[in-house]
Amino acid sequence: MAHTLTLTLPDTIYEPLQQKAQQAGRTPEEMVLEWLTKEVQPEPEDPLLALVGSISCDVTDVAERHDYYIGQALMKEMRGESDS
Repeated sequence: MAHTLTLTLPDTIYEPLQQKAQQAGRTPEEMVLEWLTKEVQPEPEDPLLALVGSISCDVTDVAERHDYYIGQALMKEMRGESDS
């Protein structure tokens, strides 16, 4: 079943939309439908979320700096260093 949604867009939104659509060889309606479709799709469940809070450690900023910690561990591994 399809539904019709009517939007009133100001020129400041519609004109750039129309330009982007034209550059892509599409209609503004097709562009908006694609954007909305992507936006309303549910996020896939991250299997690692089940592990949140399951271990304790002294590091308190893993969520913010996980890339840094992974990089440090990889560098140690590449140098042949151990954790002990």
